[in-house]
Amino acid sequence: MDLPVNKFKQGLKGDKPLWGLWLGLPDATCAEIVAGAGFDWLLIDSEHAPFELDSTMRHLQAIAPYGVPAIVRPEEGRTALLKRILDIGAQTVLVPMCDTAEQARELVKAVKYPPMGVRGLGSSLARAANWNRIPGYLQKANDEICLIVQAETVTAMANLEEIAAVEGVDAVFIGPSDLSASMGHIGNPDHPEVVAAIENGFKVINAAGKAAGLLCINPAKAHHYVEKGAKFVGVGVDTLLLGNAARQLAESFQSGDNKSDATGSSGY
Repeated sequence: MDLPVNKFKQGLKGDKPLWGLWLGLPDATCAEIVAGAGFDWLLIDSEHAPFELDSTMRHLQAIAPYGVPAIVRPEEGRTALLKRILDIGAQTVLVPMCDTAEQARELVKAVKYPPMGVRGLGSSLARAANWNRIPGYLQKANDEICLIVQAETVTAMANLEEIAAVEGVDAVFIGPSDLSASMGHIGNPDHPEVVAAIENGFKVINAAGKAAGLLCINPAKAHHYVEKGAKFVGVGVDTLLLGNAARQLAESFQSGDNKSDATGSSGY
């Protein structure tokens, strides 16, 4: 058995934008359903959604047979937490609230084995190493780890050039919601000042030779951000997809608007 190639990390080097879906529903069946939908990547969000380590691992297990890359966002960038997330099989992590280059350097060390970093060795207990059944895992793992740091404050944007220049940082994700709050426009990530900051951030990140990303569920704006330099974009959230579809279905029956639609199947 060989070490799995990190297809997301490879994809960042390609010419096509990478479209992704945010996962916040901890039931692994939800992850399995969307894993076959055709996205370029999925993100398991344990920063804001109620994931624990075991439910994160169940998501990784459910997604794996479909071959779509999975990104894990922990609640914070603690070294011990990142070690455990990597050991359960994550190859790409998105770490929130990275404000300085020094923080970025510490995160690089946390996700890499020595001599590049300080990630602790426990491969006999690690799903990532197939419990020591992957030959040379310890020597190869660093090459397949992808570190994305999240810039989402005024401080981070001021330090963005230095953050993006850190060796071992593969990509920088700009968080529009928190950035809008930090800039004094809470709840309004479409404010012109916020949009301008994001677009300028893409220029800085790309100039450093790194990939830029963000979450944007407005299709037209998502394509706009790709034109401005975004490489990977989250274009949906599972909770919103379910909630919106349920609301629309209920409204269609309550209003009677669907009485004339006889094109659907009567079965499951």
